[in-house]
Amino acid sequence: MINVCIVEDEVEQANLLKNYINQYGNEHKEQFVISHLPDGIDLVDDYKGQFDIILLDIQMKHLDGMAAAEKIRKVDSDVIIIFITSTVQYAVQGYAVDALGYVLKPVPYTQFEQLFLKATTRVKAKQQHVYVKISVDDKQLKLDVETVHYIESQRNNVILHCDNQDYVTLGPLKRFEEMLSEHGFSKCHNAYVVNLSYVEAVQKEEVILTSGEVLPISRARKKEFMAALTEDIL
Repeated sequence: MINVCIVEDEVEQANLLKNYINQYGNEHKEQFVISHLPDGIDLVDDYKGQFDIILLDIQMKHLDGMAAAEKIRKVDSDVIIIFITSTVQYAVQGYAVDALGYVLKPVPYTQFEQLFLKATTRVKAKQQHVYVKISVDDKQLKLDVETVHYIESQRNNVILHCDNQDYVTLGPLKRFEEMLSEHGFSKCHNAYVVNLSYVEAVQKEEVILTSGEVLPISRARKKEFMAALTEDIL
């Protein structure tokens, strides 16, 4: 199932795009959940990374598509954005927000189909990845768990230590342990859940990560952690 949002203030144009998506679904045997929002401000106000593809009109009354895309990119680097526009002049700016492309109004189905095929292909590839949604400073972020090295409990919060940045969000750690235990994560200590892909070695009472960081491993957790690590390697 692919979640698509049409952000378009012209009802007739929005209905056309809905029909195109349904036609595409029938022809390519794909299933879609389609949402419609009339303005960019409606998109960014309560955005939680819930969409796979956004068809975004550039010219809208309250918040134009380009400004909306810039705000979305701050919290979701993965969602696919396709601009719907009446002039190429605006569409070229889409590269700044990593848009997949643009479709000119009036939208011809053949052009829509070509771009939508590329979009759905990317979505299906991304769906092989596992994502975790977290709240950071009143923003909803969607993180690819492959980028998470380990998760640390700190009082009422947890810290997700990722490739290029750390993210602090509300705990408890147990919630993340349960969520990620089937995706290559294991608890080595009451305060740490580790992505086994980043474990370099385990020695005595320490877990050494590929980054060089050293985490404690408790006696109570060591047997279970080593079993999970062996299974992950196999």
